[in-house]
Amino acid sequence: MIQQTDFFFEGGRSGVLLIHGLTGTPMEMKLLGKGLNRAGYTVHGMQLAGHCGNADDLLATGWRDWYASVEQAADALRDKVDHLFVGGLSMGALLSLKLAADRPDQVAGVGVYGATFRYDGWSIPRMARMSFMLPLLKKLGIGRDRSFMEQPPYGIRDERLRAQVSAAMLGGDSAAAGLPGNPWYSLAEMYELSTMVRRQLSQVTAPCLVAHASEDDVASIKNAELVVREVSAPVELLLLDDSYHMITIDKERRTLIERSAAFFERVAAADIPQRVAA
Repeated sequence: MIQQTDFFFEGGRSGVLLIHGLTGTPMEMKLLGKGLNRAGYTVHGMQLAGHCGNADDLLATGWRDWYASVEQAADALRDKVDHLFVGGLSMGALLSLKLAADRPDQVAGVGVYGATFRYDGWSIPRMARMSFMLPLLKKLGIGRDRSFMEQPPYGIRDERLRAQVSAAMLGGDSAAAGLPGNPWYSLAEMYELSTMVRRQLSQVTAPCLVAHASEDDVASIKNAELVVREVSAPVELLLLDDSYHMITIDKERRTLIERSAAFFERVAAADIPQRVAA
């Protein structure tokens, strides 16, 4: 049974669409959303298709379904605001970049938080680092019922918060903390999305705030460097030294909120015209 956990905070005429990660939940974006709303933004923390249920609910969807739900949420928020910003965590960062690449005339700026093109962080087991091969296994029909289980420290440096989140996740509360494992076939879909977005990075012309934990346990800093190097847009890089992958909820979340609010404000004030991608 999928629970609806998205949130909407009414604010000013600049809006931010927040997108959670694979197997995640809008709850991982809620503290950031509240902070941006206090800074005056209208915020929608959307829920990706197939998420906040069980593994079968997720496996019934693929990246095209996830992206379609992003497009629908963007259309709804765009009707309420003058400037549309989008920010995503982990796979949500990839979906944010794809939206910016596909809609250069609509997306004013992007918050790229812990972008994950590959799971290559220091806590990822050797076997899981081979997960880029999963699209092939999926085509061969191998491993539909297999998952990579989440590993400590679960993307969270704050030990008290880690204990709370892991207890909810391992206790089966997917609406609050996401699934405890990444189904192989869902990861295969994520890697297909990753390949697509890598090809589209040069089409991203909206200014980007690229924020990444310098000791990210899930996705190494190479993922952020790829974005900085490949997008055709002004980029501001924010490295967080006291956080792990889940930077939207970890120790430096207030820094992320402040820098994001200031970044979006500068872009909106400049009213930078969006260049149409070639």
